[in-house]
Amino acid sequence: MTEACIVGWAHSQFGKSEAPDVETLIGEVAGAAVADAGVAPGEIDAVFVSLFNNGFSKQDFPSSLVLQHLPELRFKPATRYENACASGSAAVHGARDFLLAGRGRFALVVGAEKMTATPGPQVGDILLNASYRKEEGDIPAGFAGVFGRIAERYFQRYGDQSDALAAIAAKNHKNGVDNPYAQMRRDLGYEFCRTVSDKNPYVAPPLKRTDCSLVSDGAAALVLTDEETARALGKAVRFRAAVQVNDFLPISKRDITQFEGAAQAWRRALSEAGLKLEDLSFVESHDCFTIAELLEYEAMGLTKPGEGARAVLEGWTRKDGKLPINPSGGLKAKGHPIGATGVSMHAITAMQLAGEAGAMQLPKADRAGVFNMGGAAVANYVSILEPLRG
Repeated sequence: MTEACIVGWAHSQFGKSEAPDVETLIGEVAGAAVADAGVAPGEIDAVFVSLFNNGFSKQDFPSSLVLQHLPELRFKPATRYENACASGSAAVHGARDFLLAGRGRFALVVGAEKMTATPGPQVGDILLNASYRKEEGDIPAGFAGVFGRIAERYFQRYGDQSDALAAIAAKNHKNGVDNPYAQMRRDLGYEFCRTVSDKNPYVAPPLKRTDCSLVSDGAAALVLTDEETARALGKAVRFRAAVQVNDFLPISKRDITQFEGAAQAWRRALSEAGLKLEDLSFVESHDCFTIAELLEYEAMGLTKPGEGARAVLEGWTRKDGKLPINPSGGLKAKGHPIGATGVSMHAITAMQLAGEAGAMQLPKADRAGVFNMGGAAVANYVSILEPLRG
């Protein structure tokens, strides 16, 4: 069966943007991705727009905003995707499904979010919309409080893992220095990330500021096509697997020290791809908080439950380790404009696999995994990608 391929991409700078609204952010990347693919705008058959919003913007019907910048797409189908922090991957997988169903030849995916114009306390409240409000709506410190509670329970079961969390933060900030799109391009160092200070206070104990991803503005876009069409274009990154697994929304219904939905998604994706984890050159994983990345090591099968700390403390997940995790700097350094995140993860992975990642480029980039999740491991998406060969 023919597969879908990523054949073009564009990525804005993440951080505090001067762009006045989401519409402007969408315009920064939509046409650029189409041009990067080497196709005419009129050849795009459908548009898939990822936006979380939930109060970040009064403009809450974004699907046709792409037409403001690419009027050739007038009268083409355009749909908004929202699945919390996995909205971007939902849109990417939706575009892949559209192509595999034979409904068109080219699909444009755009993810965007503008968060920094919203006051801090309101940001925290909006992000809690990705939790189970009936039980989790009053947790202090917003969504950071949800993951603080997860970290607290993990520590109770397996011991204090603060050294490992600091090592994850330090690793990702070091990697982010080489990412031109990253919001924070500064190597903070392990000691800074490990130490509570005025500049690194507790946000939701045991999580400190360096354990939390950044509030960001930004956008990313992809063009997808079928495998046969991709062979005639300049570059192509092929899906080898794409899996979505959802779990219960309330954390009270799960053992939250295990990301069971994420583990299911990884098992199914690797099986679908006919691969083992060690066959991957690197992984871009959803480190909204450092405890999330630690639990994701265990979910993907890199370590046994309770032993995730080994992977980072023994250097397995560094750029020169046996499985680099987040060579882009991850959400931790790159930033986390929610609707853009999943699209960004696929775009940066495609750059690596196409040998176009610049200073981020790994010496070996043959196959890769992308893990993007919505909520606390509620909506779990895994993509396995590789360069299209032959």
